[in-house]
Amino acid sequence: MATRPERLYEDDFYAWTRDQAAALRQLAARRWNGPLDLLHLAEEVEDLGTAARNTVRSQLQRIIEHALKLEYSPAAEPRAGWLNSIDDARGAIENAITPAIRAEVQQGLQDLYARPRRKAARDLAAQGEKDAARALPQDCPYGFDELLADEWWPANRHGLRDDD
Repeated sequence: MATRPERLYEDDFYAWTRDQAAALRQLAARRWNGPLDLLHLAEEVEDLGTAARNTVRSQLQRIIEHALKLEYSPAAEPRAGWLNSIDDARGAIENAITPAIRAEVQQGLQDLYARPRRKAARDLAAQGEKDAARALPQDCPYGFDELLADEWWPANRHGLRDDD
């Protein structure tokens, strides 16, 4: 039968890294007299989980940026590129997300929105689509589950369709 840390490692790697780093720090605080550099080990273990969380955050921002362009741009091109970018980002998230990362990132969705909104506005304006850039909402219009759903795409405000 698997112990709690082994089970947590299998079920939620991010939560496991947090749990193990805390245990290493507790051991160091008790002044364990062994050959391991416990505080640095704790940092490194924690950083493994942080890297996975940051991957999810970064890829989610990529999805938001391209979803905004798909929804607000009146241009037929480069829509295929935006769709492919979203597919790639969803795949990267699928490989990195855990229940604990999901909960943390989902809670901070609005905080993640500002940068991809700025990037989308800048790109739209550079393509001569200043009205589309100005129309982008201040708050994230998308739900977390929508952004991760394989076949969800925002409806284009100019009637363009990608399923033809």
